[in-house]
Amino acid sequence: MPASGGPLSPDLIADLAAAARILAAREVVDGFGHVSMRHPVASDRYLMSRALAPALVTPEDIVEYDLNSDACDPDAPKGFLERFIHGEIYRARPDICSVVHSHSPSVIPFGLTDRAPLTAMFHNAAFLARGAPVFDIADKFGATDMLVCDCTKGVALAEALGEHDIALMRAHGSVACGPNLQVAVFRAVYTEVNARVQHFTHALAQGGPIASLTKEEGALADVPNMTAGMRAWDLWRREIRVETGW
Repeated sequence: MPASGGPLSPDLIADLAAAARILAAREVVDGFGHVSMRHPVASDRYLMSRALAPALVTPEDIVEYDLNSDACDPDAPKGFLERFIHGEIYRARPDICSVVHSHSPSVIPFGLTDRAPLTAMFHNAAFLARGAPVFDIADKFGATDMLVCDCTKGVALAEALGEHDIALMRAHGSVACGPNLQVAVFRAVYTEVNARVQHFTHALAQGGPIASLTKEEGALADVPNMTAGMRAWDLWRREIRVETGW
């Protein structure tokens, strides 16, 4: 088994467990989906819960993995089949320290057609102005069960993500990434919100022009979001603390 990257503070582990519950409460995930965090000391390790519905995750469910997505504890409980999403994104992108994978229902349609790319509809989703590439697992692997269930498929997804913050997964879901746990959760939540706004906007526009954020506007708006987004995290985190006591 790979060696552990070292002990972590209970508060950090509690925040990761809370992030799973926040995503469930904000209807980004349901019984499926997961969130991870790179080890703050050992960059070649990451943490995520055992295979469990996000709304049920507790600090005791957090497991440490290496970038091959092998558990560091030989007695670790069963992990998510798609944990390779996280390991390979962390391997490819040293700047990313948290990853959310979801099957967010409003987002999925944008990975099924090239006639309506997911774009930034408002300032809280400014990160989408950089684009959201679509990963089609069939391009390299043909007909599959659509799951990123090994390192090779994880590498292909990381390549599709490139330098973006968000990638859509055709007929599956999406990934949202950030430089820390709080930003990744913020982006996952507001990708879903933005998708709902975009559906409404397309209905209202009836084929007419849509004044979404330009790349320049997105770049400017995303700067304050990196800190102002903590206001949302503080609210969501407090709700979980009231519910759980941790």
